[in-house]
Amino acid sequence: METPPFLSGQLLLALPGIGDPRFERAVIAVCAHDEEGALGIGVGRVVPGLTLHELLRQLDIEPGAAPDVPVHLGGPVEPQRGFVLHGQDWSGEETVHVGKRWGLTGTLDVLRALAAGKGPSRWLVALGYAGWGEGQLDEELTRHGWFATPGSDDVLFDTLVDERWSSTFAGVGIDARLLAPTTGHA
Repeated sequence: METPPFLSGQLLLALPGIGDPRFERAVIAVCAHDEEGALGIGVGRVVPGLTLHELLRQLDIEPGAAPDVPVHLGGPVEPQRGFVLHGQDWSGEETVHVGKRWGLTGTLDVLRALAAGKGPSRWLVALGYAGWGEGQLDEELTRHGWFATPGSDDVLFDTLVDERWSSTFAGVGIDARLLAPTTGHA
C-alpha cells in the first residue's frame, strides 16, 4: 500500500457515512502526521455550554482581555486536556509548529497570555484531540471516511463553526449537499 503524503497543516473533512457518530461532519486540523501516527484538533463543533471565561475560571486564571468565546470539541481522546491552535505570531515554551501554518500549544502559558491581551492574534481553544496509531489514518484515507484539503486560516479563524465543513468543501469546488453516504455499484 502506498503511503499518502504527510498531512500536517491540512484539514480533514469527514465524508457522509463515515460510520462513527463522533466524526459526523467533522473538520479536523491535522497537527502531526508521520510514520508513527497522527494527531488532529477538531474545529467543527463546540462543547455545549462551555465558554473560555468559564474554562479560565476553572483554571484559576482571571479572564481579563480574553473574549468569552465557545470552546471547541477537539476530539474524543483526552477530553480533559486543552489545546490552543493559533497563528504563528506567538510561541511558548512547548508550542509545536504545524506545517509552517499554525502553532499548537497545550500549556497554560498561552491561556495566561490570551487573558493578558498578549497572546496570538488568531486562535481557538479546544478540549481533547483526535488521534490515529501508526498507519491508521493512512489506511482510512485510502478506503473511506476522510477527505484532505489544504489548511486554511480563514476557515479556522474567520468561518462560523457550523459552516466550516460545507465551506471547506466549497473552497475546493465541492458542493457538500451532493455527497452521498454510500457508494454506488457499476
